[in-house]
Amino acid sequence: DEEEFVLIEDKQEEEEEEEDEEDEVFQRHRSSGDDWELCKELPPRTVGHTWQLAYSTSRHGASLKSLYRKLSTTDSPVLIVIKDALDEIFGAFLSHPLRLSETFYGTGETFLFMLRPRFKCFRWTGENSFFIKGDLDSFAIGGGSGHFGLWVDENLYLGRSSPCYTFNNCCLSETDDFRVMELEVWTFS
Repeated sequence: DEEEFVLIEDKQEEEEEEEDEEDEVFQRHRSSGDDWELCKELPPRTVGHTWQLAYSTSRHGASLKSLYRKLSTTDSPVLIVIKDALDEIFGAFLSHPLRLSETFYGTGETFLFMLRPRFKCFRWTGENSFFIKGDLDSFAIGGGSGHFGLWVDENLYLGRSSPCYTFNNCCLSETDDFRVMELEVWTFS
């Protein structure tokens, strides 16, 4: 009986280790050194701060409400990193954490980026101030002319990226519509 118990316990530990390995897509990417370009783009107020994983769909589930709850106690800027079904990695740096809002908020520190397969950063153009907006159905980063630079649904599963006036960006993913395989939100403490 003891042997069976040990086997089950070992199996559970292995599964937890595998889950930890699946988590933190961006942490693995950061470790490879490929993100140096992104680090150079971060505002000076983030330099020297420790990066902390505040939310991950693989750890915390896929719910925008849960994401808002996890970020409700922080005033740190955040980095949103998305891995899509085509294994591309892209996202946004937000001057303020995601929250429910009736209007757009944030500052010109906010930007969009593509990380893999190639790096490209899209900074504020000054055309408008449509930085960050969150409601119960979705969140959006950047806007203008009816298009969002980055939009993700309430289930953190479907997304869309379009060129927008705020950042003069291209589509961040290979296709306008994409499926989120992993979404992580990092804070700076």
